Amino acid sequence: MTTPISLVIIEDDQQIAEIQRRFVERIDGFHVVGIAHSLNDARDLIEVFQPQLLLLDNQFPTGTGLDLLRELRADGCNTDVILVTAAKEVETLRTAMRYGIFDYILKPLVFERLQASLDKFRGQLSKLSDMESLVQSDVDGLLQSATIQQNTSGAPRLPKGIDSITLDKIRAVFKSSHNALNAEEVGQLIGASRTTARRYLEFLVSTDELNAEVSYGTVGRPERRYHPL
Repeated sequence: MTTPISLVIIEDDQQIAEIQRRFVERIDGFHVVGIAHSLNDARDLIEVFQPQLLLLDNQFPTGTGLDLLRELRADGCNTDVILVTAAKEVETLRTAMRYGIFDYILKPLVFERLQASLDKFRGQLSKLSDMESLVQSDVDGLLQSATIQQNTSGAPRLPKGIDSITLDKIRAVFKSSHNALNAEEVGQLIGASRTTARRYLEFLVSTDELNAEVSYGTVGRPERRYHPL
C-alpha cells in the first residue's frame, strides 16, 4: 500500500498522547492526522478526517472510549480501533470485542507491541485489497491469533521472531533471580541485544509468565522492568 494509513490518537493524557504520536511516526505506512484529548474533540476529528484507524484510550472525564465506540458503530462508522487502556477487567475486553476492535493493548504502551499491532493491521488491509473472493485458508490467515497458533500436530507454535531456546534462557534467568530486571540487563545475561531481549520479555508478558512495571522518565522513553508473576 502506497498511501499512508490515516490514524487518530484519542488520549486525554497529553504526555502519553505525545509518546504514542512519536511511536507511530517511527512505523512505516501510517500518518497521524489528529490527536484528541477529549471525547468531543474525538468526535469532531473522526467526522472531519474519517480516519482508517483509531488509537483509543478508555477512561475520559466525560465518559469512556467504549461509549464512543458504541456511538460510532451505531452510526455505521467502520473505522478500525485499537484500544490502548489500563483496564484489565475481562468484561471490558469482552465489550470491546463485541464492538469489533482490531486489537487491545494494555498500558503502559511499549513500542514493540504497538509496532506488531500496526504491522498486522497494515498487512491485513493489503491482503483484503488484493482479494477478489475468499477461500477458507484466507479467512483463517486473517482471523488467526496474533500470538501462539496451533500447528497440525496440536503442539504450540511460537510466533515469528521467537525461538524456544532463547525463550528457555530467559525463563532460566528469572528462575535464578527474584529481582525485577530490564531488557538491557536480561540481554547481557543471555548474550543478546536489548531489542531481542525486549521482544522475548514482552512475549512472556503476553502469555502471563512475567509481569512488567513501568517508570516514565524522559518523554518517549518509559523503562519497563520485568519480574515473575
